[in-house]
Amino acid sequence: MPRTRLNKDYYAGALMILFGLGAMIAGSRYHLGTLRRMGPGFFPAAVGGLLILCGIIIAIEGLAGQNVSDGKTKPEWRGWLCIIGGIAAFILLGAYLGLIPATFAIVFISGMGDRHNTLKGVLVLSAITCAVAVVIFWWALGMQFPLLMWGTP
Repeated sequence: MPRTRLNKDYYAGALMILFGLGAMIAGSRYHLGTLRRMGPGFFPAAVGGLLILCGIIIAIEGLAGQNVSDGKTKPEWRGWLCIIGGIAAFILLGAYLGLIPATFAIVFISGMGDRHNTLKGVLVLSAITCAVAVVIFWWALGMQFPLLMWGTP
């Protein structure tokens, strides 16, 4: 049996499977509908299923014994703080400034959590993600999330 103690991939896969199960259970409490007429529970259940599938793949790779920590490495606090800060910025900027600033902020702040990313690379990634978000969520799906706004929600 391969060593799974402190294996980041194994535990990350297991956590994704748990979140996927939670999303599927929550989504199944609503009407699922069909592919043509999706109900309110279809999207959470579908995303939950994809999370479970990805989690299984990641956990299996973790069982291969790669990415095993020796217990001497320090936690990546920069990454943790940037990801949490990006989510907080998305919530605040989304409520007060709109989709474009919120999307730019979450990608930019979270992207700076990786020590290998450059400022230029993260700026380009943030701009491209904003364009994709506008096309998918605002134009194609007609999501009721203002692109830009000022003031209170």
